[in-house]
Amino acid sequence: MSTIARPDVPEISWFSALCDDDYEFLGVPDPTLASSWEHCSDIVATADRNGFDNVLLPSGYTLGIDSTAFAAAIATHTEDINLLLAVRMGEMWLPQLARQIASIDQFANGRLCINIISSDIPGEELESSPRYQRTREWMQVLRQLLNGQPIDFHGEFVDLTLDPPRATTVNGACPPMYFGGFSPAAKDVAAGEADVFLTWPDTVSSVAATVEEMTALAADRYDRSLVYGLRAHVIVRETEAEARAAADRLVSRLDADTGEAIRNKSLDAASVGVQRQASLRENASDDGFVEAALWTGVGRARSGAGAAIVGDPDQVVAKIRAYQDAGIGAFILSGYTHIAECDLVAQHVLPNIEHAPLKRRWSA
Repeated sequence: MSTIARPDVPEISWFSALCDDDYEFLGVPDPTLASSWEHCSDIVATADRNGFDNVLLPSGYTLGIDSTAFAAAIATHTEDINLLLAVRMGEMWLPQLARQIASIDQFANGRLCINIISSDIPGEELESSPRYQRTREWMQVLRQLLNGQPIDFHGEFVDLTLDPPRATTVNGACPPMYFGGFSPAAKDVAAGEADVFLTWPDTVSSVAATVEEMTALAADRYDRSLVYGLRAHVIVRETEAEARAAADRLVSRLDADTGEAIRNKSLDAASVGVQRQASLRENASDDGFVEAALWTGVGRARSGAGAAIVGDPDQVVAKIRAYQDAGIGAFILSGYTHIAECDLVAQHVLPNIEHAPLKRRWSA
């Protein structure tokens, strides 16, 4: 299995809003910001030009455009940035998925990474335990196929005897797998199978506790180590007052019913992680801040990552470094609107933090 020690230099990634998640005002759809090839490819091109290390290409079903098709297309329109492709375990025939990933990695000259998604398949509901067992089996077999190994696997969800496809990744090995989840079943799968464990924005102390818990679980149960990633939004301006004003403006046209409807669109809207994001909002002060520079207002209209790092450049950099000290080695950032905020983060934050893609440091 490919590994990397906990990085001293973090990976800093951006986010392309493939799932109709781009707004000037949260909850107010804007046709010019809807998910499309034109808009989402512009986001990726901006992140590539601005020097981000990686870009998350999220997966939805009723929302936006298809992540795998988009990754195949954008791979040939980018030069340096890695592509973090979100794929749902169980949604596609596993050998075909392996062939697609290998092919896209070739199109991207070895720049592909995988974000493992374990939510329900559209039209189907599984309890947490069997759903994560399916995810475990898919991760195991997908890794073997992408490592060029023949398959003789007979599990609860995968029953397969097969040689690997001729198409291989550029380096002949499975790309790093990024995966997150907060239920006991999800954490166990991550400890045994993931390369990068992703967590959502939380207080620095809570993130540190998650890192400590997962480090012990991976080491004690599976004799493994993990890299830790944080998915969060950012609002950075030249002054703290301007950043807070931008946060207030973002939610200024959002009503409670619209926010709830948006949150409930996601297939993982009732997950343990989403419930934790809701709890974070409930414990915040009247202005939405739960601790210094961590604002929960964005979660009023989002089922997933529901908080933003908000402040002036020094405050945002200090917050990122605090998360680094807590054990985070990869950041997946985003902001509204995604192109404008990408430029602001590149201007005010990236020059002040040394960073590099994790995949360049991966050892097979």
